Amino acid sequence: MFTSIIRFFQDGGSFMYPIMIVLAIGLAIAIERYIYLTIAKRNNRKVLSALLPLLQKGDYQQAYNDTATSKLAVSRMLSQGLSRYKSATNRDDIEAAIEESMLEAIPRLEKRTHYLATFANIATLLGLLGTIIGLIKAFTAVAQVDPAMKAEILSTSISVAMNTTAFGLMVAIPLLLIYAILQTKTTEIIDSLEMATVKFVNLLMQRKSPSA
Repeated sequence: MFTSIIRFFQDGGSFMYPIMIVLAIGLAIAIERYIYLTIAKRNNRKVLSALLPLLQKGDYQQAYNDTATSKLAVSRMLSQGLSRYKSATNRDDIEAAIEESMLEAIPRLEKRTHYLATFANIATLLGLLGTIIGLIKAFTAVAQVDPAMKAEILSTSISVAMNTTAFGLMVAIPLLLIYAILQTKTTEIIDSLEMATVKFVNLLMQRKSPSA
């Protein structure tokens, strides 16, 4: 099997190498993004589970102290909301402060993920280009050989030329699947941040309304 893979790669020609580079870069981005998003999701849950009891008790100072020193996205958001809470005159002021911090966090969550879709398209196009160039070379070569051998040489050359298209699709399809998975994971984190914002503001306003 290993020998067949090596032969398949070698028969594909020079365009197999840039497709392999695209695959390597795409996998590196996919692994980095998956690890980052997994850690971010876990940290957000940990922060929320620790802060919600403090907010329910009305211990805003301790909640602010815990979030102000953290670099996590959800901590920054809640810290902005808590800092605005004392001077806020209505719910919109608190939400605006949190949304401003969320707008800074979302690009970090979505960072580099869109490259995977681009690399999938590049791999497909490189495969097609390699096949077209291979076919051009094949038809050029058969024009100068014995007519009795043209069919055999042409069929062999075409099968070799198609290797680049096959390899390009073999790279593109997994990258698109990984892209979809990471997009779903990112959307889940953003939705959880928005839900946390609603819960957070509701708790603040419930505490503030009796004294209003």
